[in-house]
Amino acid sequence: MSLKIIFGILLPFIGTTLGAFFVFFAKRKSSDSKALSGFAAGVMLAASVWSLIIPAVEMSASLGIFAFIPMLLGLWSGIAFIIAAEKLIALSYDGESASCASFFLAVVLHNIPEGMAVGVAFALALKSPAAFLPAVMMSFGMAMQNIPEGAIISLPLKNGGSSKKKAFILGSLSGIVEPIAAIFTLVFASFAAGILPYLLGFAAGAMIFVTADELLPKAKSTGGVLWFCIGFSVMMVLDIALG
Repeated sequence: MSLKIIFGILLPFIGTTLGAFFVFFAKRKSSDSKALSGFAAGVMLAASVWSLIIPAVEMSASLGIFAFIPMLLGLWSGIAFIIAAEKLIALSYDGESASCASFFLAVVLHNIPEGMAVGVAFALALKSPAAFLPAVMMSFGMAMQNIPEGAIISLPLKNGGSSKKKAFILGSLSGIVEPIAAIFTLVFASFAAGILPYLLGFAAGAMIFVTADELLPKAKSTGGVLWFCIGFSVMMVLDIALG
């Protein structure tokens, strides 16, 4: 595997790390958790639609009018998984800690199929040099999208009582699954490509459930809803422009 491909695979993780780094510039204690929750909810919902649901349906286009089925099966599997995971998390954590743990889990799950998509792109690049630039552009686009995602992981962790250093490390680590998933896909490209629509749907279900269950209730105010719209718009533009 060449250094160029390794760097391309690492780009999304670098984006997440850059986003998590914003925690060092945050105020000692954020006074507007509603705004942060609203922004995070908007980012996650837009990412669920444009980064996960739409690509999953497009990958199943050969099924015609039933192209939504793999995504839908994955989506409800993701919802069921998060419900079960939250019950287990509640046994070990309470209050804000449980909320942060569910949020972190949803973002990590969302990063796995994104990493696999990058792996598929670079697997094609290994077979055809002409596919290398599109693979790099896909990876770069995901890196840009991951910047706000890294921030919305690290900032709530800091507000929940974690040190800035710990919040940064956990925010950054939420993205480490992407290069791992990409390398796995490079090794098992033909198998991974077949299950990717289901995994994209699974991640979307997890993120949508956590957004509705954890974030939107905390953003319930005029300012919080406005920041939800801002977060949704930012992520939508990044996904469409760079995807």
